Amino acid sequence: MDRIEKIKEFLVSKPGDAFLQHALALEYVKLGRDEEARLLFTEILDREPSYTGSYYHLGKLLERTGHPEEALAWYEKGMKACQAANDRHAYGELRGAYEELSF
Repeated sequence: MDRIEKIKEFLVSKPGDAFLQHALALEYVKLGRDEEARLLFTEILDREPSYTGSYYHLGKLLERTGHPEEALAWYEKGMKACQAANDRHAYGELRGAYEELSF
């Protein structure tokens, strides 16, 4: 069984698990299934805005697929979420990505 199928199997018993959905989205990114990954990242962050790890990956996906303004908006949302969660590491990554894209 491949990784995607395993993760989907786990999601049957835990359909709203952000960690599993994030892992599935990353697998989709690896395979170039960008729209599926984008939908999952967005679903995670709409439901759990405190799940800070997904902001960076969604932003990078949006950058790569030609949506820099959307990427900047997600980086901004992510930085706010990181400040609220006192997640300095994720904040630094998001700020770096934001600054790199906006200059």
